[in-house]
Order: sequence, then structure tokens, then C-alpha cells
Amino acid sequence: MKPDGTGRTILHVDMDAFFASVEAMDDPSLKGKALIVGRTPAEHGVVAAASYEARKYGIHSAMPTARALSLCPHAILVPPRGRRYGEMSGRIMAILREFTPVVEQVSVDEAYMDVTGSEALFGNGEAIARKIRERVRKETGLTCSIGVAPNRFLAKLASDLDKPDGLTVVPVGNEEEFIAPLPVDRIPGVGARTAESLAALGIRTIGALARFPAPRLRAALGSSAEHLKSRARGEGSAEIDPVGSDPKSISRESTFAVFLAGREEASRHLLELADSVARRLRREGFMAAQVTLKVRDDRFATVTRSRSLPAPTDLAETIYGAVEEMLKDRVVLRGRRIRLLGIAASSLVARDSVPAELFPDPGTDRARRAAETVDRIKNKMGKGAVTRGGLLRK
Repeated sequence: MKPDGTGRTILHVDMDAFFASVEAMDDPSLKGKALIVGRTPAEHGVVAAASYEARKYGIHSAMPTARALSLCPHAILVPPRGRRYGEMSGRIMAILREFTPVVEQVSVDEAYMDVTGSEALFGNGEAIARKIRERVRKETGLTCSIGVAPNRFLAKLASDLDKPDGLTVVPVGNEEEFIAPLPVDRIPGVGARTAESLAALGIRTIGALARFPAPRLRAALGSSAEHLKSRARGEGSAEIDPVGSDPKSISRESTFAVFLAGREEASRHLLELADSVARRLRREGFMAAQVTLKVRDDRFATVTRSRSLPAPTDLAETIYGAVEEMLKDRVVLRGRRIRLLGIAASSLVARDSVPAELFPDPGTDRARRAAETVDRIKNKMGKGAVTRGGLLRK
């Protein structure tokens, strides 16, 4: 049994500068160059990814590309290719699942794995991590960094310690001693502001945080103090939610290269997002009892609004109607231009578990039959085979 009581071996696999690495792999002339993946300054673009050569100039994701190019004028800017990154991500995740079915993909380029049950077949956690790195490099041409530890927190922290193409194992039984010398901002969630507050208390390393008196920390940081103390002791969950389990929500969002300037244009994009979310609900056999609208403006301020639905649904019309009503809230738009729109469907229930209505609404019944017919056409002929009239541009 390991010190945290789980007895588990957790891996965190993190692809190295994923988008930029895919671009350099597809175009070898980009290798070793300061490379930025993102839209142009004229499109109000932001950095989606940066190569390690570009990061040396202080460039990081979510930075406006205009700022990034001012820091490194000779950087090469390439537009993102989401479909290509998704394709490569699928190949990588398939490799991980050959070592264990307990894989939780948390983004397009990272995943947690519980390999406890695979150690008899493939060796200990370090051996499995080495095999994964070798397979990923051989089969995709890309590199990844992996952390091996008894829990998720330590595994993620470890994967970031030796990048790129690194492997770090947190020694079992010496977790707290291993992380003690590290800067306190290595703890996920400790941003610049929290790090400054801790520095004002004389806390600059994780070890200093672990030794700092809990009452004084609570007085300074409030409710977050207990969480930080737990992390400083190396504690964390080892629960992995494998792919294939029921999702907690289904969402879709779009970031616009050219900002949206009015509600009418925003409404058209919301209809498209609602269509996409509803189609995925039907494909996966779920209905949603709550929807959330997300709006981010041109100053990066984000507003979210949620609404419970009268009954669980998998229809775009119902989802769109709810988010359209939320869009009318003056606080949501505030007269600003829109950078991002998103819709999330949550409080999911299996469609088969929703009892049939004794007197079903004829309009809803017709809408569902129409939606299922459109699904079949799109599955056979492609997503562009059928388009709503409201989505057609003049």
C-alpha cells in the first residue's frame, strides 16, 4: 500500500507543444524555428500554441498574436488546423489505451492513466511510461512528457518538470520531500496573484508552504488555505474517470477571428452551436435538463448564464430558445464585441430513462423525427448535406 492509501500508479501524459509540434512534423522546414500557431493580428488572433523556441521570448498561449510578434518579430505564424490536431490526438489516445482501459483524456493533448492493473503485464509505472514515449515517438513522430506518481496532482506536476520529451517519477514514500524544493507556483492553480500573496508571507517553495502555520495561512488566504496545505503535503485524488463513462456535460464553443458586433450575428452562431450540441446529445443517447451560455468579449471578460429546462431535451430548437433568452440579458453583451460563444448541455439523463409522455406534444414529436432524419442524412452524406435556412448567409 502506498503512502496515500490508494496503492495506485497514475501517469500524466502531456504532449510537448502539441499544435506547434504537429505543424513542424508536417512541414520539416519549421523544425527548430520560433513557431506560433494562431490567427493574424488583423483577425484579432491569439496564440493557440508556441514552439519551445518561441517560448524563450516570453510567448505563451492565449497571448494576442500582435503582442507575441512584437516580442519575437522573426517568429513564423501559421493558422491552426483543428481537424489535423484531432486526428493526431486520436492516434495518441489509442496508443495509451493499449496499456490500460483506464484513460481519462482531459484535453486534446493530455491524459491521465491508472496503470496499476497493467504492471504485471508491462512492468512498473516507469517502465510503462518509457514504452509509451517510445510508441508515441515511433508511430506519430511526436514527443510527450510523462509524470509517474501515486495521484493525479503529483503526476501532473511531475510531467511538467522535465520538458520536452521528459520522464519524471515521484518516489513513493518520499512525495513531500520530492516536491519541497519546487517553487510554490508549480502547484496547479497557483497563479501570479496567489504566488505574490504567498511571497508576502515568506513562502516561495512548496516545502515552506507545508511548514507554514495553518491558522496564519487561513487568515491570509481564507478557504483556499486548506487546499494548498494538502497539495504541499503531496496529497491528491487518484480517481481516473475513463473514456466511455457517462459525460457530465456536452458542450461546444467557437472563438471568432473577426469579433461579432451585434446580437443578430451572435444569435445565428448560437443556432449553429445548439445544432451541434443537440446532434451530439442524440448520437450519444442523452437528454439535457440544463443549458449554459458562455460569452467572452473583446476585453477577455467572460459571462456565463445557466437555465433549467422544463423537461430534458435533445432538440436544438429548445436549447437555442433557452440560450437566446439568456442573450437578451444586458449584462451578457454589455455593448461589447464578442470574441467567443459557447453552449453547454448538462444535468444529462439517458434518453431511454426518460418516460414517454402520455399525451406527447405533436410539435416536439415532429421536431424529433425531423432531427433524426437530418442526422441520418448527415451521417451518410456529410455534415454539409443539410443546413438550416437561418444559417445561410446572404
